Amino acid sequence: MASAEQLKALLKSHIEGDEGRFFSIAMQVAAHEAKRGHGKLAEELRDMIDSAKSHSQKAGLAGNLVPLNKPRGELVGLLSVSYPKTRLADMILDEGVSEKLKRAIKEQRLFSKLHEHGLSPRRKLLLVGQPGTGKTMTASVLAAELGIPLFLVRLDSLITKFMGETAAKLRQVFDAVGNVRGVYFFDEFDAIGSQRGMANDVGEIRRVLNSFLQMIDQDQSYSVIIAATNHPEILDYALFRRFDDVIEYGLPNQEQIAAMLKRRLVGFKSGKLTWRKIAEEAAGLSYAEISRAADEAIKNAIIHEHASIAEGDLIRTLTERKLMRHKLTDNNAKGRLITHAGSTPTK
Repeated sequence: MASAEQLKALLKSHIEGDEGRFFSIAMQVAAHEAKRGHGKLAEELRDMIDSAKSHSQKAGLAGNLVPLNKPRGELVGLLSVSYPKTRLADMILDEGVSEKLKRAIKEQRLFSKLHEHGLSPRRKLLLVGQPGTGKTMTASVLAAELGIPLFLVRLDSLITKFMGETAAKLRQVFDAVGNVRGVYFFDEFDAIGSQRGMANDVGEIRRVLNSFLQMIDQDQSYSVIIAATNHPEILDYALFRRFDDVIEYGLPNQEQIAAMLKRRLVGFKSGKLTWRKIAEEAAGLSYAEISRAADEAIKNAIIHEHASIAEGDLIRTLTERKLMRHKLTDNNAKGRLITHAGSTPTK
């Protein structure tokens, strides 16, 4: 029989909605019974646990929210959870990117049908592109469309200077991936996915990358794993074949810029705007930068009590964003040159 402490822990985890801990304790009870020679009882308990896990995961696949409010224990510092509401229709994307996301969502929703034919849906995605082009929002959209939580993997807590500790924490993250269905988002993925053998590489990061490759290969969960990077050129080549899809995000074209601004300015009175001219001025900016420029124009109109948003004010805020972008680009280029000059050549 289960000990008093195990019974209390089972009840506590059930009350708190900690499904992963509940199943873990239940498996401990089954193992304890097996050691005592109660093989039939242990087998029945394991079958019940496996059935309950399958039912819970399929409920998540059907679009029901997973009964987990927030990470617990050691996962508190490694994962942050949210339940996004932004939908795919709220994004302005290239047709190719949009179609790939629609395909991934549809395959997830038809998981059971695919599984009947021995197939699995796309659930491991690598997103590449410049900052502000929609990678982070994509993770939120997929979580919202599937009705499951979004777990942001906190790399600042994951990566440590102590040998072996980062890999151990990564193991905890992948255990969560298997226990609780959700979208698990690794942003700035190049921090752990850079090429093995690079001049500025260190042994610990190589070990972490090897651990990640093993864990993502072994992962057979129902969760969606998304990695995003601004620097795909430095990712280890072995990573690319671990993902079901590599989706590339580009800067918006003039038509998309105009659509973005119109959507952002809806509800605010504006003067006569020449969208082609405005879009030309905004060329080279990301979606995020255009959105911020539009917000600045709105704030300017409110603060100065203007009756409407003028074309000149909107162009001015877009120009300011472009100047800021050029400065940041130049500084980053100088930083890369300094790093390259100070690096040790590979042998």
